Amino acid sequence: MTARNPLTALDRPNSYIGRAVPRPNLTRLLQGRGQYVSDMTLPRMGHVAFVRSPYAHAKILGIDVAEAKAMPGVIAVVTGAELAKVCSPWVGVLSHLKGLKSAPQHAIAVDRACWQGEAVCAVIAETRAQAEDAAERIFVNYEELEPVTDMERALEPDAVVIHPELGDNLAFERNLDAGEVDKAIAEADAVVEADFLFGRHTGVTLEPRAIIADWNPGEGRLTVHQGTQAPHMMQNIIAKHLDLEEAQVRVVCHDVGGSFGIKVHVYADEMAVAALSKLLRRPVKFVADRIESFNTDIHARDHRCKGKIAVKSDGTITAFVIDDITAIGPYSMYPRTSAIEANQVVNLVGGQYTNMNYRARARVVFQNKNVTCQYRAVGHPIACSVTEGLVDLAARAIGMDPAAIRRKNLIPDDAYPTGSASGLKFEALSHHASLDKLLAMMNYDALRAEQAELRKKGIYRGIGLATFIEVTNPSAAFYGVGGARISSQDGVAVRLEATGRIVVQTSITEQGQGSEAITAQVTAHALGVPMERVRVILGDTDNTPYGGGTWASRAAGIGGEAAWQAGKALKANILAVAATILQSSADALDIVNGFVVDKGTDAERLPLEEVARIAYFRPDTLPPGFQSELMVVRHFVPRQYPFAFTNGIQASYLEVDPDTGFVTLLKHWCVEDCGTVINPQLVDEQIRGGIVQGIGPALYEHCRYDENGQLTNASMADYLVPMAAEMPDIEVAHVVSPTLESELGAKGAGEAGTAGAPAAVVNAVNDALAPFDVRITEIPMTPEVILRALGKV
Repeated sequence: MTARNPLTALDRPNSYIGRAVPRPNLTRLLQGRGQYVSDMTLPRMGHVAFVRSPYAHAKILGIDVAEAKAMPGVIAVVTGAELAKVCSPWVGVLSHLKGLKSAPQHAIAVDRACWQGEAVCAVIAETRAQAEDAAERIFVNYEELEPVTDMERALEPDAVVIHPELGDNLAFERNLDAGEVDKAIAEADAVVEADFLFGRHTGVTLEPRAIIADWNPGEGRLTVHQGTQAPHMMQNIIAKHLDLEEAQVRVVCHDVGGSFGIKVHVYADEMAVAALSKLLRRPVKFVADRIESFNTDIHARDHRCKGKIAVKSDGTITAFVIDDITAIGPYSMYPRTSAIEANQVVNLVGGQYTNMNYRARARVVFQNKNVTCQYRAVGHPIACSVTEGLVDLAARAIGMDPAAIRRKNLIPDDAYPTGSASGLKFEALSHHASLDKLLAMMNYDALRAEQAELRKKGIYRGIGLATFIEVTNPSAAFYGVGGARISSQDGVAVRLEATGRIVVQTSITEQGQGSEAITAQVTAHALGVPMERVRVILGDTDNTPYGGGTWASRAAGIGGEAAWQAGKALKANILAVAATILQSSADALDIVNGFVVDKGTDAERLPLEEVARIAYFRPDTLPPGFQSELMVVRHFVPRQYPFAFTNGIQASYLEVDPDTGFVTLLKHWCVEDCGTVINPQLVDEQIRGGIVQGIGPALYEHCRYDENGQLTNASMADYLVPMAAEMPDIEVAHVVSPTLESELGAKGAGEAGTAGAPAAVVNAVNDALAPFDVRITEIPMTPEVILRALGKV
């Protein structure tokens, strides 16, 4: 008999890998029975409201809190100087990012506010309304200082230095020079340059940031209920800065209404809540309102990148050159730092192509705006937009079809393992298979013919392509090597209950993306039990193995593999018990549909509850010296490659009205290779959601600041997000190149859509406007931007 592949044997009753099965938490959430931090109330709980600076840069000369303290329901009013005695400041640097610097940041500003919205005082009251009313009676005496609001001006010799002790406003710089760039440019048949401008935007999560900290002086323990992606990271940091042992801090992550990277960072106001609870010896709750979210949730992107591409007349790309500058706010975010995005841009530009001549510079600059940091698809949309924008411009310069120039230069599918000019290592990618599949899906030649006919009628439609690579399954090379206590491994404990059911405890977290479902599927598949008999526990540092949590598209690839290995090991232990009971060999047995069966015939011998009954309650009937082990813990971390790269390609088909500048999205396609697809529905919806999140900054989303550092559109009335009615049908397909680092072969999929969508949309708009001989390299591509490029405004 031919041996079954355990990952593809979908004919068996409990084969869940590759199946679209419902999420275990679906019914509970649809009934409105989710438990979010906002829903929680604890005895004696105080609510905190923060007084926030109205200025982008100002000295704090004095704070008058007398009236506020006398307001009804007020428990305490605490300034930054008072809280600094409880919570030590932090500095957001990593040692492997050479030269990265930042100033110490406090939970509440002590002497100076460095962006509009930075907290300068806290009011704790019996209700949030009382706290807000009292906050309005606090009078802060400010001395307004000149703000630094332009990233290029910030680097000029006479610019105001935000933190004089650092010497200048340059937080980090990286330079890379690979191959023979100057020679390649000199010998090229065409050299094209462009300046790319990326607007700031933010995550706009459905559920705002929320935290309850509860210091129990009797136990000497702090329990933190928080919507976070990384509970063990937060446990370490809270303990460190509140002068506690890690064992004194428990972090519990309940249901979370979306994160997108927004909730993986250490926020000053959330650290203040933990410190206030310890100071006041009672629970303290904070839920950001939407205006606070816009002003204090991390922002992202905000890049200006000069790009250059050299190409031969036959379409061979011979060099890429970029000079990227990005502004990060007044501090580098802690602990992951605000330099990672720029570093990623340098790593990723041109990485999908065979060209090995590459020069790059990235500069990270302080300014008096809200802090920026990692957000969904960190750096990828910037790198992809620059790379694919340049490739389209090169194709136009030499009169070559955009699909043809990509086919000419993409790394061949049989060239792996290989690497990029920036030093990235690729195990196995599928650029050409993905390109071929995409062109067939969209009927590329027919679309081009339709486009040409419509142009004769004054209808301007565009087709945009964007290939991409995506970092997933990060190893310790991301943060651990830089000294951050952010685990790159994840752990899973699996046990057989006395009832025959399975309980799984995992270190990854559920942010709405399906971690619970994936864990249950993998475990059920590994064990041979119905998925409905598997219960998953996650998001609790007291009750799960130590691990990294959910970020950088790692939950399925790392946490899923740990679940697979733990499930396999528990299955072997169960069969050892069953073999003893049945006086058989474990090799002759299997588990199917929750029953121990004869391998080969699937004849049922024992239900798992009977195995558990004997192991737990009648071990005296088992042979002397035999000990059943019905709980197993396994961890997994990638070792061979720093990252498990995925790849894909997207296409956008849209129409531009040259009279109004409005863009109508008609269709979007994505072919993506995330290795083994565990749950096709979850993967496809992750990709679709990511695409929408990429379309947002391409056409709508922008945090707009004025010259004084004031955020001018901090509300849902003024900050545009993509809505369902504006989104096109999104068709998703896959090529499968499993990673060999794990038995599952799964890579990440959560950021692929966001990585490529902006570039595809921008290239499509420029393709639509080609008859007007204009090119736009600025996002968001609002009607104003388009009309300005057409010379109509």
